[in-house]
Amino acid sequence: MDIKQDVKKQFGRSAGLYVSSKIHRSGGDLAALIEMAHAEETEYALDVATGGGHTANALAPLVKKVTAMDITPEMLENAGKFIEGNGHSNVEFVEGDAEKMPFEDESFDIVTCRIAPHHFPNIGDFIKEVYRVLKPGGRFLLDDNVAPEEDAFDEFYNKIEKIRDYSHHRAWKKTEWLRMLEHTAFEIVEMHRFEKHFDFEDWCNRMHLTNQEKRTLTRIMLEADEKVTQKFRIQSDAGKIESFQGEAVLLSSVKW
Repeated sequence: MDIKQDVKKQFGRSAGLYVSSKIHRSGGDLAALIEMAHAEETEYALDVATGGGHTANALAPLVKKVTAMDITPEMLENAGKFIEGNGHSNVEFVEGDAEKMPFEDESFDIVTCRIAPHHFPNIGDFIKEVYRVLKPGGRFLLDDNVAPEEDAFDEFYNKIEKIRDYSHHRAWKKTEWLRMLEHTAFEIVEMHRFEKHFDFEDWCNRMHLTNQEKRTLTRIMLEADEKVTQKFRIQSDAGKIESFQGEAVLLSSVKW
């Protein structure tokens, strides 16, 4: 429960920044997610941990109704302003926990969750809830940052994300996602990997880091093993980190 309070606190103060964040509002992953959803105008969609509302906003013109759910009230407020400002009136905003959703069984044709599951402390409960609220044959579109398969790279990436954001729980490996989804009786039908470019200052400022926290992250990145530096494309100049590269996976799966 403390982790979830951390999420609400962290994202409550950053809500406006997530609506305007370039990495959240645009990018090939969002366009690909919407294309892979195969949404129809008679369908009901749920966007879990909607954040700035970008996925719900993109789905709204394509389906009968979108339910945008988030655990953070400030996020829902900002997402509502963004989506309604775009002229969409078929989106409902619901405060709720991704691991214990306030919906009846088999309520939705589509469930999406984008750039959020790395905050969920009980990922198995989240996947079971998605399965529960989906109708038979319904589609689950998962899009999240992932850790590389090699343990040393996995450890490095999750370490810097946790320092940067205390509400970060774990970025899972691609193989872990495949195993967890198939063990919950989802059938994987499509998968894409995306490279993610992170501007260091923007990445830090979105979480309101202090100068000391930025210095800590800078030191860790500058002192990283050469293989880590190469893997994450860490770019620095005159002792300052300019950028680095991560990765995300986009998975489409079906409840059977």
